[in-house]
Amino acid sequence: MLWRALLAFLALPGIFAIAIPAMLAANGLRSGGRFHVAGLLPLVAGFGLLLWCVREFYVIGKGTLAPWAPPTHLVTSGPYRHSRNPMYVAVSTMLIGWALSFESRSIAWFTGIMILAYYLRVVWGEEPWLAQKHGAAWEEYKARVPRWLL
Repeated sequence: MLWRALLAFLALPGIFAIAIPAMLAANGLRSGGRFHVAGLLPLVAGFGLLLWCVREFYVIGKGTLAPWAPPTHLVTSGPYRHSRNPMYVAVSTMLIGWALSFESRSIAWFTGIMILAYYLRVVWGEEPWLAQKHGAAWEEYKARVPRWLL
């Protein structure tokens, strides 16, 4: 399962939170853009939160962040005590950090598109699936913990 978790990490946040923004940032630097250290705070904080979420899925949930190998247990510990979707919060925070670090409009647009995609995926895909899979435990968790942070 460790290999599946690593593959899922590389395939999903690895592409959308690291590879794509890095390519967009590199294009900006080639076009005369500059790096601003202030963006490192959300970038590093988001990455730390992302790793914590992945750990909770692997250790507590007995699964990965990938739709093809999801956790078998409902994860309500760690950052999931405060948000039902801290992994999306983490990746969004990382993307904001990338946009700030490189004053990149293209990364800012990409961030907005990703946030909209996360919202639609959660509301139309993940929440109905979780309700079906975990029943009353999901309903209690949903009533107690906000979707994002508020």
